[in-house]
Amino acid sequence: MIGINEIKTGKTILLFDEPYIVMSHEHSKTGRAGAVLRTKLKNLVTGATVDKTFQGAEKVDEPVLSKSTAQYLYRDGDDFNFMDNGSYEQFSLPKAVLGTIPGYLVEGTEVAVQNWNGNAINVEIPVKVTLAVTDAPPNVKGDTSSGGDKVVTLETGLTVTTPLFVVVGDKIIVNTDRGTYVSRA
Repeated sequence: MIGINEIKTGKTILLFDEPYIVMSHEHSKTGRAGAVLRTKLKNLVTGATVDKTFQGAEKVDEPVLSKSTAQYLYRDGDDFNFMDNGSYEQFSLPKAVLGTIPGYLVEGTEVAVQNWNGNAINVEIPVKVTLAVTDAPPNVKGDTSSGGDKVVTLETGLTVTTPLFVVVGDKIIVNTDRGTYVSRA
C-alpha cells in the first residue's frame, strides 16, 4: 500500500481492480482541511482517462506488472500488432490504449511490454527513435526571420519542428517524451 505522497506522474497504481498510470498529479492543502491529491489517471486496460481526487489518509495498492520485450510488426485498422521476443506469440493493442505511441512506431521497433494477469496491456517505447523525413517545405536561403525552423512530416505521419537544413530523405532522431527534434541520424 502506498500513500498519496508517493503517487507521482508515471507511477502505476491499482484502482477499481485495474491498473492505472498517473498522467498528472497536483498536491494541495487548504486551511484547516486535510491535504488532497488531484490526479488524472489512464486505465492501462481500456485506455480511458479519469480524474480522481485522493484524500490525505487514503492508500492505494500497486499492481504486479511484469515486463517483456516485443517487436512492432504492423498496423491493422485501429489495432497495432506486436510479437513477443521470448515466446514468439503475436498480440495486438488498440490505438485507444497506445495513445500517441503509434506516431513513433516503424516496423521492427523494439518495445518494452507491460503485462498484467498474463496479458499485454501497454508498451513503452525508447526515449529516442530514428525516423525518416517524407515531406518538408523547401529551404529559402536567408529565411531566418521566423526563427529558422520548419515543420516536417515523418514516415509515421507525425509532424515535428526542425531546423531549416532538414530535407526529404533525411533520417532524424526524435525525443518521444516531448515529440521534439534532437538531431540528424
